[in-house]
Amino acid sequence: MASTGPQTTRADGSSLTAILLERLHWRYAVKKFDPARKIPAAEWQALETALVLSPSSFGLQPWRFIVVSDPRVREQLRAVSSNQAQVVDASHLVAFAIKKDLNAADVERYVQRIAQVRGVNVESLASYKKVMTHFVGQAAQGFDINAWSARQLYLAFGFFMTAAAVLGIDTCPMEGIDPPGYDRVLGLDKIGYHTLAAAAAGYRSADDKYAVLPKVRYAPEEVITHVG
Repeated sequence: MASTGPQTTRADGSSLTAILLERLHWRYAVKKFDPARKIPAAEWQALETALVLSPSSFGLQPWRFIVVSDPRVREQLRAVSSNQAQVVDASHLVAFAIKKDLNAADVERYVQRIAQVRGVNVESLASYKKVMTHFVGQAAQGFDINAWSARQLYLAFGFFMTAAAVLGIDTCPMEGIDPPGYDRVLGLDKIGYHTLAAAAAGYRSADDKYAVLPKVRYAPEEVITHVG
């Protein structure tokens, strides 16, 4: 029997649609975290699982997510994050990095993983492997594989923040950082990865004035077009 999908109404009668919309309206880029509040272990594990389950083209997952817990390392990262306090005050900090220069070896690794998880022969994946290998090998035609990987990474970035909002966990997406500085502090430059952004996660401070400001968004008709 085909799956009918998850239930859209909770046991208490509340609509998941209403909950989702409430959470999305509640979410904002936190400017001031409460350093005394920590994300419970089970909820953080759920967010790490959300990162693992993030979508990517072909399913290639050209990324790594670095969860930074060491206070000393976070102080070093603050120095290369325009001195933003969120880096050290938030409960958790995640650096989002791409796998640089994705290539045929990465495709082979992924094909091996498909065979392992789905219990199929590698040979049965030959056509899919050929398509992916051709795709990642288009540098001679001017294709920028790192730019493509960056687009995939931002899918995971948004996925993470949305999952956090659903759980009632605050986030602050951060691009005002020095990516090479992050690579240096985290040792990513030595293993073929490159930081693009970071996300602080935790709980807003009671005196963060930005929490009560109305969201400023264009009207739906200005950004959504219906065809047909």
